[in-house]
This record gives sequence, C-alpha cells and structure tokens, in this order.
Amino acid sequence: MSLLKKADEVRAGFFNTLQEDPARVDLEALRIEYLGRKGKVATLFKQMGQVAPEERAAFGQTLNQLKQELTEALDERESAAAAEKHSTEEAKIDLTLPGIASPAGTYHIITQSLNDMIDIFGRLGFSVAEGPEVESEWRNFDALNILPDHPARDMQDTFFTKSGHVLRTHTSPVQVRLMQSQPPPIRSIMPGKVYRNEAVSARSHAMFHQVEGLYVDKRVTFGELKGTLELFCREYFDEDVKLRFRPSFFPFTEPSSEVDISCFLCHGKGCRICKQTGWLEILGCGMVDPAVFEAVGYDPDKVTGYAFGIGIERPALLRYGIPDIRMFYENDLRFLRQF
Repeated sequence: MSLLKKADEVRAGFFNTLQEDPARVDLEALRIEYLGRKGKVATLFKQMGQVAPEERAAFGQTLNQLKQELTEALDERESAAAAEKHSTEEAKIDLTLPGIASPAGTYHIITQSLNDMIDIFGRLGFSVAEGPEVESEWRNFDALNILPDHPARDMQDTFFTKSGHVLRTHTSPVQVRLMQSQPPPIRSIMPGKVYRNEAVSARSHAMFHQVEGLYVDKRVTFGELKGTLELFCREYFDEDVKLRFRPSFFPFTEPSSEVDISCFLCHGKGCRICKQTGWLEILGCGMVDPAVFEAVGYDPDKVTGYAFGIGIERPALLRYGIPDIRMFYENDLRFLRQF
C-alpha cells in the first residue's frame, strides 16, 4: 500500500470518528491517537525514508496539510463543545429567582451612639482628641486637683498597675495632655473607654465609655456651657427635652453642676426608670478650676473654660429603652441585630 493511500485512510478514519455522536467522541483521545507523538500522522512522517527522493517533497507537503487539517478540525469541534456547554449551564440559571443576599455588618450600638455624639459636637465646633487608656496618677488625679489625700479619690475606685500607673477613671487626662501640648483656645471632646473597680450590675460596669468636652479661651462663661449642653441634648434625645442643672461638686471644676433631663418615658410624671422623680441624670459639668490651669501651665487670670463629661452607655439605655447595661457586652446577636 502506498504512503499516499495510507494518508487518505488516516484522514478518512479521523473524520469518520469525528462525525459520530459528539457525546460519544473523546476529543482528547482522538487528538492523541492521530496527532500525538506516537500517533498515526507521526508514524507516516517516520516512513518518509521509504519514499523516492524525488517524491519526498510532495509527500511531506501532503502530510503537513493533513496534520493542519486534522488540527483545525479538532480545534473547531472543541470550541463548539465548549460553547454548547456554556450555553447549557446558562440555560440552567433561573434569572427570576431572588439572589443570595450577603449579610451586611453594622456598628455596635455603643459605637453608633458614640459616633452620634461626635457628630453633634462636631457641628458645634468641637474637634476630637484621644489619649492612652493607661495613664500616670499625675494626669489622672493630681493635675485635676485630686491630690493624694483628697477625699475625691475615694469617689473613684481605681485599677492600679504594678508600675504605678492606673487605668484611667475618666477621659480627663486627655484634657491635661491637650492643654500641655498647645496654648488656648481649645475646643475639643475626648471620647474613649474608662475603667473603675465597681461591681457589675444592671446599671453599672467596670468598663464603660465617656465623652468629655473642654473649651478654654478668654472670657468663657457658664452661660456658654449651658447653651452647648442644651443644644446637644435636644439633638441627641428630643427637641422637647427639658434640662435641669443642679449644684454639685467635682474637684476639677468650680462651680460644678450635674445635669438632668426630663424622663421621656413618663414625660415627667414619674416611673420606675426615673425613680418616680420625673428626671434622669446624664452628665456632670462646670467651669475649669484655676488649680487645673496652673497645673498645666496656663495663667488662670487670662483664660477661663468649661468642661463636661457624659457617659455613652446610660444615654443609650435611656434613648433605646434598654433595661440592662450588661446587654451591651454579652455579644448576643439577637440583641445587637436590633440596632
């Protein structure tokens, strides 16, 4: 049998197989059988030595055309099979079905409340300052007019470290750092975590959050303090909320005051939440004591200022009607997902 006739038989056998049911044809096996290194086309090339020298060029050209023809036919069939598979997979997708929603995360209720307060004070012209949670006794107490033998130290049960530092009991040390680092005017709030060695209950916790504020400039008045806090409470709680300023005592402010808001649950009539008084205590405030200015290097004869401090957890309890402060930290998703 001549080699040209063998080449024709190889071509015919290839296309006969290719024309069979596509589901039954293994294209990769067909490629190996005919175009592999030991395939039928390669075998024909190895038999070139049997061809007369004057006919080898023509026979080689015939084999190259055969190889190209088989390769193109296989590539075309593979492309068609891939397109058909893709079309079939797309046909299985029902575009009318609802999609699979990815659950969206959200901020913790404490972070939401903190951000709300920062936003309100930001619109009132306050910047944000932060500081470390482990502080020196001097910044946490002495610089704030709370000396070692001062009875006010008994008001705050403190966590002490072995190095003699403390876990800050308020964010007031950030006020001290701020005044030490820059001259007045200062108008800033200090949000963050604070720690006190207290029994954990429905109304108190050993770790909680505060936002303190400080405004220092020439001729700052208590009237400005009242106006600032009234605007904040109306924005955060309710436009119709009523405020009550009661005289109080804080070592770092003089005069000092505590601020109550009208109970928005009973509207001042008296209930369990407000202990039948119609009022809810939310913050403490006052004019910065001259002794604090002297400790940080300010001249109390040239500047005045006010300071205030408000917790995050208690206003959030009141705002959202949450009965127990511990719920903020139990990581119960049934509770957290409500916010």
